[in-house]
Amino acid sequence: MTVATMKSAHSKTALKIIDADTHLTEPHDLWTRRAPASLKDRVPQVKMYQGQMSWIIDGDKSIGTGAHPNSAILKDGTKIRSIDAFMGLKFADVHAGSSQVKARLAVMDETGIYAQIVYPNILGFGGQAAAKVDPALRLSCVQIYNDAMAELQEESGQRLFPMALLPWWNVKEAVKETERCHGLGLRGININSDPHTHKDDDGHNIPDLASPHWDPLWEACESMDVPINFHIGGSEQSMDWLGQQGWPSLSTALKAGLGGAMLFFNNGRVLGNIIFGGALDRFPKLKFVSVESGIGWVPFILEALDYQLVEIAEGTRFDMKPSEYFRRNFYACFWFEKKDISTTIRQVGIDNVLFETDFPHPTGLYPIENLEQRLSGLTKKEQVKVLSTNAAKLYRIPVG
Repeated sequence: MTVATMKSAHSKTALKIIDADTHLTEPHDLWTRRAPASLKDRVPQVKMYQGQMSWIIDGDKSIGTGAHPNSAILKDGTKIRSIDAFMGLKFADVHAGSSQVKARLAVMDETGIYAQIVYPNILGFGGQAAAKVDPALRLSCVQIYNDAMAELQEESGQRLFPMALLPWWNVKEAVKETERCHGLGLRGININSDPHTHKDDDGHNIPDLASPHWDPLWEACESMDVPINFHIGGSEQSMDWLGQQGWPSLSTALKAGLGGAMLFFNNGRVLGNIIFGGALDRFPKLKFVSVESGIGWVPFILEALDYQLVEIAEGTRFDMKPSEYFRRNFYACFWFEKKDISTTIRQVGIDNVLFETDFPHPTGLYPIENLEQRLSGLTKKEQVKVLSTNAAKLYRIPVG
């Protein structure tokens, strides 16, 4: 078993660092504790299934074989760096900060993090696992999760900020849930990047996100200043940890490493589709976030989109160039990138970059090492933007 110690990284300044991507290891009773009696046996829960404890929805559908905690941080603060060892972990093995607010805040204090944006695990990074069941149960599962996240945010003293899941299979319900969650104080939504691979409540194909079908949601998000977050692996189409990326002869660990790396680039596909879909001409104040994708690919894809639009799609007209839409409407998150990262951040845009750790996932930036040194090519003012105030402005987090 290969491990690395999670070391303290106290900031020497009063800078309130905001971590723009972390995850919650959902407590086993998150849904059952809040579900009405009529749904207690159907909402997500951990029970024995085909010989092992698993997350089950609707009584008999697995959405988490083995009930894996999705955390690589052990109780003693060490980190698993072997995929085989990681896959064998149970809830009882991992750090309490993966799932409990008080322990999470202690980890944040030890590592110099003021606030964290929080994403789910069990229902999928884009809520896609909810699509396995009927519309009424889907909606209840999403709403129970969002209620729990509003409670978590309050319990944290406004230091943990979960992004709301949406009933994206029904745009009217998605708008209603966005409005409801905004009223609960949640600061953004998390959406499936490829809803068109699913059917709606009536069995019809759902339009893709470039369709005017989604204009009511974009209008609601723009009017309430709600950012729309696309986490990597936020759909069945993009979730491919061990599947098609690695050649058959590669080990499981190497397939996982390659699959994880290729997920980063998939968000470029999402970004390009949003821009070419034309919604940003109709809703110029929308804000989109590419989560856990890194930033090194961004300058290249923007240059490529600018070029392709001219060379291949002559006659197509937008109000701006693709790269200009990015500067106005998009953010991207970095964590592991080191090589000349200050130059890359400037190429992407000082105002468009957020910092993340992905705690407590295997690729997470724990321990946090040499962050100030890595960003030494930026001015202090630029460092503050990237590590704190960009996220604070986007998610309406007071840092003054």
